[in-house]
Amino acid sequence: MSTAPKAQYPGQLRFYADREELSTAAAELFVKVAAESTRARGRFRVALSGGSTPRGVYELLASDRFKSRIDWSSVDIFWGDERYVAADDRDSNYRMTHEALLRHIPVPAANIRRVPTEISPAEAAADAYEHHIRQSFGEPSSLPQYDLIYLGLGANGHTASLFPYSAALHETSRLVVANFVPEVNSWRISMTAPLLNRGRTVAFLISGQDKAQTLREILLGPRDPERLPAQLIAPQGELLWLLDKAAAALVSDAGLEQRSA
Repeated sequence: MSTAPKAQYPGQLRFYADREELSTAAAELFVKVAAESTRARGRFRVALSGGSTPRGVYELLASDRFKSRIDWSSVDIFWGDERYVAADDRDSNYRMTHEALLRHIPVPAANIRRVPTEISPAEAAADAYEHHIRQSFGEPSSLPQYDLIYLGLGANGHTASLFPYSAALHETSRLVVANFVPEVNSWRISMTAPLLNRGRTVAFLISGQDKAQTLREILLGPRDPERLPAQLIAPQGELLWLLDKAAAALVSDAGLEQRSA
């Protein structure tokens, strides 16, 4: 373990040799937070991310090595964002999670809280998901608090479906919004920064050389969340950056608080 002076940007960086080590650490984090949350509150509420890096985590959680260590009856599974496509569409985050994790674990169907993308238009689907979140937490007006939120990072600086220069970046009162993203010419449903920042533990899972320059700009560059929406994430709880060697190449010696795995 090595430490260095803490940078202005919040959070702790954890470095891993490759994506496999990163995925194992993220799965261990899931197990740890699940146990702590269940002991403290009787439930573990998690918001999942899409993408190739999280998929590796979900596959590990579905394996014999991990799934028996979790009380799945106490786990409520949500998604931080979703593409506005059918649940069985190949681009659906729900479908990916179902294939990698959900069909392999004994989680009750009622505990799976997917985004209702069958509702039209996209704004109505976002409204319905926000209402469902509030009902699930029993929070009719205040901000719900997730125990664990996984986030990814796009090479353009987006996280969840908070894309650069999009209207969703300015939302301060909603939990979930429909966000039309011109650069991909599609609607996305996304949790907003206020809800994400309420998380008890928020963990970015970032791998690959294509993320290295963007990550450096987010952590060390000037604050510009319009261009780099991931800079909006500064939770009340713990913020972790789980990075493989390739993604961390430009920040690993930059004087940030860190822990080398």
